[in-house]
Amino acid sequence: MNRKDFITNTGLLTAGLLLSKELSAFELAYPNVRVPLNKRKFSSPAVEKAILKFQKKVTDKELGWLFNNCLPNTLDTTVTYTASNGKPDTYVITGDIDAMWLRDSSAQVWPYLSFMKEDKKLQDLIAGVINRQTTYVLKDPYANAFYHTGEQKSEWESDHTKMQPGIHERKWEIDSLCYTMRLAYNYWKLTADTAPYDAEWKKAIQRILATFKEQQRKTGLGPYTFQRETAKPTDSLPMAGYGFPVKPVGLICSMFRPSDDATVFPFLVPSNLFAVVSLRQIAELVTAVHKDAALASELTALALEVETAIQKYAIVEHPVYGKMYAFEVDGFGNVNLMDDANVPSLLALPYLNAVKATDPVYQNTRKFALSEHNPYFYKGVESEGIGGPHVEQQDMIWPLSIIARGLTSSDDAEIKQCIAWLKKSHAGTGFMHESYKKDHPETFTRAWFAWTNTIFGEFLWEVFQTRPHLLS
Repeated sequence: MNRKDFITNTGLLTAGLLLSKELSAFELAYPNVRVPLNKRKFSSPAVEKAILKFQKKVTDKELGWLFNNCLPNTLDTTVTYTASNGKPDTYVITGDIDAMWLRDSSAQVWPYLSFMKEDKKLQDLIAGVINRQTTYVLKDPYANAFYHTGEQKSEWESDHTKMQPGIHERKWEIDSLCYTMRLAYNYWKLTADTAPYDAEWKKAIQRILATFKEQQRKTGLGPYTFQRETAKPTDSLPMAGYGFPVKPVGLICSMFRPSDDATVFPFLVPSNLFAVVSLRQIAELVTAVHKDAALASELTALALEVETAIQKYAIVEHPVYGKMYAFEVDGFGNVNLMDDANVPSLLALPYLNAVKATDPVYQNTRKFALSEHNPYFYKGVESEGIGGPHVEQQDMIWPLSIIARGLTSSDDAEIKQCIAWLKKSHAGTGFMHESYKKDHPETFTRAWFAWTNTIFGEFLWEVFQTRPHLLS
């Protein structure tokens, strides 16, 4: 859809208004596509203040328009904030799917953490996300997405796994639990508020630890299986639903990637690296709040075991790039060399504090991920980026990968180029998308994908604070 068609189809402009010349040049170029104030799910004065500040200082009017649309998109359209038993409770949908992913919901509210000090209601909303995630982990730590109520049945209820009402999908992904820990830890570090970390939250952490250990598969295959009757191979698992075999070496199996696609080799390296930092962070929180040295010791011991195994089994010698991280391994010596757009990805590891951006192994891996040696790296005339098998089309670039590239770069030219590519990707809609066809951004998937919108806002705000000269 081009800008002319978008304006026509959304009815934002009428022939009468055009003829009467009542609209300014800015309004013609950048129509109001944000949800009207009276229909927004939640409004944060601190976020609105940031938008005005950005628009006042940044001379690029299109970026100001995109920032206004994208940064608040999660708050505008996806959150339901209430109180349950006297505690904040926040349900967060992904956008066009009415379900709450542990990963997506954490990532969607993440960019608002820095605004909490100026906005107590915003802080309460994020505490509500932590509280709701606690109930979900206790319900089923192997599930990746849940419904608002515990009675709703899923369109996937026929999946061959232990489905329950209230669960939207039961794909086991390490990063789902890591994201909950990342949000909990950083909320605490920024607010010192310990209210969300009650006895139920501690039980959830113990459940996460037990789940990670089960999926090391040292004493058996564990309790989790999953199969779906589908023509899409990445939506199901082989070998009676356990996935392909692994050699127990200390790494944790993740049967699905953060894209919700099945892994080839179950030791998914980016997610294992994410687990290492998350376990250590949550051990610090458990020590500070619950004074439980034994639990903290178990968490840090598992982090060390996984980290040691990564160094031994997940670093390979590439003929072009040298020592680099594989994307997936099985412990037998087999590796999958690729990168996917979804976070955690190999490219995005420094963004999650899972590795240092200056780490030579990461730098080699980054060069590989952003090259044609990565089978899911797509380079067009107008832009380039990483995709993946999820949308089942080649040459589909995910804006999320370009954002991750910008957020993990220290090079001005590269960051500016990422912004330029993202500006070209919205196809006149004013929003980011799940993916778009290289050189044809009007061909895109998911018109309403709040995670990508919000993290794009996060990226622009980070550049605005640290490298404002790149936004002129």
